Amino acid sequence: MTDTDWLPEGFAHPTRLDFDGAVYLRPIRATDVDIDMIAVRANREMLWEQYGEAWGWPPIDMSREADLEDLVRHAEEVERHESFNYAILTGAEGSDSQRLLGCVYIDPPQSGDLDGAAEVSWWCVADAPTGLAQGLGGFVRAWIARDWPLERVSFPFNPEEHPRRRNHPEHGAPPPGTR
Repeated sequence: MTDTDWLPEGFAHPTRLDFDGAVYLRPIRATDVDIDMIAVRANREMLWEQYGEAWGWPPIDMSREADLEDLVRHAEEVERHESFNYAILTGAEGSDSQRLLGCVYIDPPQSGDLDGAAEVSWWCVADAPTGLAQGLGGFVRAWIARDWPLERVSFPFNPEEHPRRRNHPEHGAPPPGTR
């Protein structure tokens, strides 16, 4: 490892993960732009509350072209293992029934020691299936612990007792476990 690496050399990131029989995760692709736009626009206020101050995202006037550029960048970052954006999806790949239900982000920490550390966050659409909304936090925590070579993980955007999310039924119950 070099001082800029955050994952061990040779680590193979998961390319698909089943949440349940209908919902799965895979790295986001540029071809997801149309379903991403629908999910982001419909949930912009919630996403801005969660990520806006830190990331300046999503902008109120996000164009399809800007979203496409972001998705291309995310896909390239995944290939280089710089950071990971997993789309939470339902429906057959490329079909008219395919829908983006949210995303999971796995990033190196913004500062400090990189070796074996990561910042992980997630979101799901307000009208996500109940099982997804209520179980996503525990699912992500277990997946990271089981499949990722990380010694220290923080959850800066999804703390267990996040006051804005705790009392909003559209976000489901606070995720189990600790961050």
